[in-house]
Amino acid sequence: MPDRYDVAIVGGGHNGLVAATYLARAGRRVVVLESRAVLGGVAATEEIAPGFRAPVAATVCGLLRPEVVRDLNLPGYGYELLPFDPLVTSVGEDGRALRLWRDPAATKAEIAKFSAADADAFGAFSRFLLDIARVLDPLLVRTPPRILDMGRGEQLFYLRLAMRMRKLGKAEMAQGIRFPQMSLRAALGERFESELLKATLSVDALLGHWAGPWSPGTAFGLLRGFFPMVHGGSWGFVKGGMASLTDALVAAAKASGVALRTDAPVARILIADGRASGVQLASGEQVPATIVASNADPKRTFLGLVEPAELDLEFRQRIEHMRMTGGLAKVNLALRSLPPLRSNGGPAPRIRYGPTLEYLERAYDDAKYGRASKDPYVDATVPSLVDPGLAPSGQHVMSVGVQFAPHTLRAGSWDTEREKLGDRVVDILDGLMPGLEKAIVARQILTPADLEAKFGLTGGHPYHGEMSLDRQFLLRPVPGWGRYRTPIVGLYLCGSGAHPGGGITGGPGYNAAREILKDLPRLAAA
Repeated sequence: MPDRYDVAIVGGGHNGLVAATYLARAGRRVVVLESRAVLGGVAATEEIAPGFRAPVAATVCGLLRPEVVRDLNLPGYGYELLPFDPLVTSVGEDGRALRLWRDPAATKAEIAKFSAADADAFGAFSRFLLDIARVLDPLLVRTPPRILDMGRGEQLFYLRLAMRMRKLGKAEMAQGIRFPQMSLRAALGERFESELLKATLSVDALLGHWAGPWSPGTAFGLLRGFFPMVHGGSWGFVKGGMASLTDALVAAAKASGVALRTDAPVARILIADGRASGVQLASGEQVPATIVASNADPKRTFLGLVEPAELDLEFRQRIEHMRMTGGLAKVNLALRSLPPLRSNGGPAPRIRYGPTLEYLERAYDDAKYGRASKDPYVDATVPSLVDPGLAPSGQHVMSVGVQFAPHTLRAGSWDTEREKLGDRVVDILDGLMPGLEKAIVARQILTPADLEAKFGLTGGHPYHGEMSLDRQFLLRPVPGWGRYRTPIVGLYLCGSGAHPGGGITGGPGYNAAREILKDLPRLAAA
C-alpha cells in the first residue's frame, strides 16, 4: 500500500467506481473504501431463494452515460443492456391494460383504445420532451459554472445552448420554460383526458421521490425518461442482473490500477489545517490521501464523517435541511410461474398499478402523515422474461417498487409493519395476475429504513436527496457548492448528491473526476 494515495474515495457505489477509474487512468494512485462486503451500492443483485437472483434496489438501466460506457470499455467487461417490449403495461381500475410500446405506431393504436384525442396528442408530447432533453443533455456532463466568473469557453457553451433552445421555436421554447415548474396534474391535464395514461406517465416522474402528482415542479421529472433516447439508447435490464454492471465497473477499475477495499467502513474524514488529509476507518486505521472524494450522500458526508467544528453553521444548516425523505420500498419475489394478466393476458416485463392521478396523490397523502399507503402504487418488473438465467428454467423473479412507504412510521415500527406491506403488495398483484400469490416461492421486503441500513442511504432516499428544481445543476447539493468541491479544501463529492443527481448514470463520478484532476497538481504541491 502506498504511503499516501492521491485520492481516497469513500464508498464503492457505481459513481465512486467511475470516478476512481478515470482518475487511475490519468496516472493517479486511487483507493476505494467500501463498508460492505461487495461493491456497487444499489447496483446489486442478490439470491433471494436458491437459483433466484433479483435486483435488490436499482432495477432498470438506461441513464448510464454513453461517455462512461465507451471510455471504460464496459461492454468489453461484460456489460450488456437488454431492451424489453412493451416498455410498460399499466392496468386501470376496470382491469383494462394500457401498453406503451417501443414502436410509436403501436403505442398510438393502443392509446386510441382509451382516447382518440390522446393518441393524436401523445406523439407531439413525446417529441416535445425529447427536444427539451436533447437541449439539456450536454449539461449532464458539464460542471456547473461560476455565475459571476465564467470564462470565455463557458460563455460560448451557454450561448450555444441558448441558441439550440431558440431553434425549438417560440411556442415550444415557452413551453419548455413553463413545463418543468408545473405539477404533473396540470401539465398532463392540459394535454390528455385518459386518467390511466396520465397516471402511467406520472409514475416515471414520481418513482423514488417524496412528492405526489399535485405537487408543483413534478412535471420536471418526466424529462428523465427521455434522456436515454437522446443518444439512441433506451431503458432495459442489465444482462445477468444489476450486479453485472458493477462487475464490469470493478474490472475496469482493476485494469486501471485502482486499489479496491471492501469491509472497510470509513468512520471519519481526516482534516488538518482546514483541508482533507485522508480518512480513518472504523478499525482505527488511517488512510492518508491528498484528496478525499465522497460517494456517500451529502448528509452522511458532512453530518456524519466531518467534525462539526470544521464547517460553518450556515453550510451545516443547509445540508441539514436537504430534503432526503425516502418513500420507496422494494418487494422482490421468487415465482415458480408467472400468471398472465387478468384481462389482457400475455407476459409483461413491466407492470404498473396506480390507475388515476387521485389514486397516486392519496397514496402520497398516507405517507405524508407517517403511514404506509393503504393503497400504494406498484411498479413491477420481471427481468427474467428477457434474461432467463436469473431464475430456474420456466420460473421468474419479480422486483416491485412500492410507493409510498415513509422511512419513519408515526405509529408502530417497520419490524411489525414490514410483512403487512408485503401482504398488501402481493394482494394488489394477485388482483392483476390471479394465481400470483400461490406461485410465490420466496419474498424479500426492503423498506426505506432497510435501504438506509443496507446501502447507507440517509432517509432511505435512493437519489441522495430530492431531484426537484431547487436541487438541480449549480444548486445541488446546496446553493454555492454545485461544482463538486466543498468548503473543506481537498474534499469533493462524487455521488448522486452532486450534479447531475441520482439514478444509474455515472455522471457525478465522471464530472467529479475531471474537476479533481484539474485541482490535484496544485493541492499536491501545497
